[in-house]
Parts: sequence; C-alpha cells; structure tokens
Amino acid sequence: MQDLSILFAMGGELDFRLLFEEAPDVLLVLLPDTPKFTMVAATRARYAATQTTPEQTIGVGLFELFPDNPDDATATGSSYLRSSLERVLETRAPDTMAVQKYDVRDPDGNFQVKYWSPKNIPVLSPDGEVSYILHRVEDVTELVRASELGTELVGRTRAMEREVLARSR
Repeated sequence: MQDLSILFAMGGELDFRLLFEEAPDVLLVLLPDTPKFTMVAATRARYAATQTTPEQTIGVGLFELFPDNPDDATATGSSYLRSSLERVLETRAPDTMAVQKYDVRDPDGNFQVKYWSPKNIPVLSPDGEVSYILHRVEDVTELVRASELGTELVGRTRAMEREVLARSR
C-alpha cells in the first residue's frame, strides 16, 4: 500500500464521504434497525439507478421508499430482501441473494419492472456488532430481458422447424 505521508505532506486529506458518494457501484448504507432499516448514505449511482434523490432517501426506512409493486400480486422482492438483511444481522456475514425482481417507482410514481443482483454486507464495529449494512446491487434488468427474449426466440424457432417439417411431409 502506498505511503499516505505524501498526501498529508501536501496538506491534503482523504475525503471518504466524497469517495463513497462518487463510487460507480450502486451502494446503499443501512442502519441495522430492523424492521425499518433506515437509509443513511448512498452513492450517486444508487440514486440514478432508483430514480431517487438524497432528500427522498436519507433518514427513511428502506421498505417505506421501496415497497413491493402493489399491482404485482406475485411480488416478493421486499420479503426476500428483508430476510437477507436479517440473516446479515444474525450471522454478521455477507449474504448474496439470487437475482430478484424488485420493481421501483419512476419519478411519476409508476412502477418499472427491474431485476437486481443484490449482496448485503455487514460493517462491524470494533467489538463485532453490526454498525451498518452495505447493500450493493447490480441492475441486471437488460440481461434478464435478453435471456427471456432468447428463450422465447428458441421456442419460436423450434415451433417453426416443426411446422416446416410437418408441411414437408
């Protein structure tokens, strides 16, 4: 690791808040205050991915701002996410989730279909208690849609092959 004395000799100081906020990853910092899981920090990439602002986010419970889509009776995103966060509190270990369908509201309040690859990571205090949970997601919506389209196209291709074979007989 580079010696930081050069930075300090130049009168500089690392601005960890700025570094975090500008990180390209979609990150959210949560308090371990189950069941609320209050949001206390986020990267700009997070705000962009969820079409939210710091004013809407900071100090608000995760599931207050990001509820399940009420128009989707099969929505399970919030319950699976809550279970993962509670596992992190219980085990004090990272929890990687399977790809989740978890719709988010656009600025007009309409829900958009989204798929996420989430990981929840505990940030432990010196005495081993969970001080924060780092919620990291990757938006995989386009990948899921491309996969679904590929599956659909394979099905259509096979159906056309069967039809061509049947006609040729």
